Amino acid sequence: MFRRGDVGAAVGEVQAALVHLGLLPRQPEQPVFDQPTDWAVREFQQNRGLVVDGLIGPETWGALQAARLSLGDRLLSPASKPFAGDDVAALQERLAELGFDTGRVDGVFGRQTEAALRGFQREYGLVSDGVCGPSTLRALKQLGRLVTGGQPHALRETEQLHRSGAALAGKLVVIDPGHGGRDRGAQSHGLDEAAVAEDLAARLEGRLTAVGVRTVLTRGADSCPTEEQRAALANEVRADLVISLHVDRGASPLGQGVASYHFGAGSGAISTVGERLASLVQREIVARTDLVDCRVHAKTWALLRLTQMPAVRLELGHLTNDGDAARLADPAFRDVVAEAVLVAIQRLYLPLDQDPPTGLLRLPDLAHLSTM
Repeated sequence: MFRRGDVGAAVGEVQAALVHLGLLPRQPEQPVFDQPTDWAVREFQQNRGLVVDGLIGPETWGALQAARLSLGDRLLSPASKPFAGDDVAALQERLAELGFDTGRVDGVFGRQTEAALRGFQREYGLVSDGVCGPSTLRALKQLGRLVTGGQPHALRETEQLHRSGAALAGKLVVIDPGHGGRDRGAQSHGLDEAAVAEDLAARLEGRLTAVGVRTVLTRGADSCPTEEQRAALANEVRADLVISLHVDRGASPLGQGVASYHFGAGSGAISTVGERLASLVQREIVARTDLVDCRVHAKTWALLRLTQMPAVRLELGHLTNDGDAARLADPAFRDVVAEAVLVAIQRLYLPLDQDPPTGLLRLPDLAHLSTM
């Protein structure tokens, strides 16, 4: 972990990456993490959908390394540890423009990207080896775009949503209680994040089950999978949606409110259905409670980026704020939140002409809608 004031060769590597990306005008003579470097790091984090804290942790470091790679800088091929970087994201975008389904543009050379690349190679008379080398690169650059009218992945994601129908019965939702095991997350006012998330997950699970939705929890009370493991579970069970439940904390007790997050990167890659679900969740909770509206944001956090289906992360209030903590300690408040999330999920699947105004749909109303 590096921060302002640190010195050394690693800081010099960070600065070199920032110069390469045009965020620093020149490489400083001394590798000192100074104020311009701090500002450049924060700008990079903002552009990349990362937590804007000016710290170089594993996530920011990895994103800096990925951002330095352009398509053609290296040979891309299937590997036990998949290649990751902006060059992979560029390959995914190019294949998608040509009509090949790489899944989400996440910058990871996974199985779906490999299958799309092999499909492209077969159709265009190349050796179908799943390797993006010189001949494949030339073909990719020579061909024009075939998919028009929007981002290909966004079009597929939206079409899949429409085809699934309005009924909730039979759909599969993965519920992800944040943290867990020895990692208790935020703690204040006698509450801890992991326990609050577990309770909210149980309340949401009960309501979803009541309307015929199948549910899977990413963890039990004594475990704490990584975000990558949670995403892998959702992909393995082929979930329709992922709802990740968290509460927040702040350096100041004045920090308060609810925020919702979906996948979105500075390159323009975004989960359009995830964005709509995050917006619905946010609006329903704000309409039904008195939590401050901290709005909806795009992020590239691992769970949001690596899931192959729309995913939303909910940060429900700040435990370090007296008012938010009192609300979160109230079982009745948690019931309201669980119902708000359920209603948001139902509204996601409703045709626009049947979508009710925010805050009006109640649990008994879902009995009819869930069988449409």
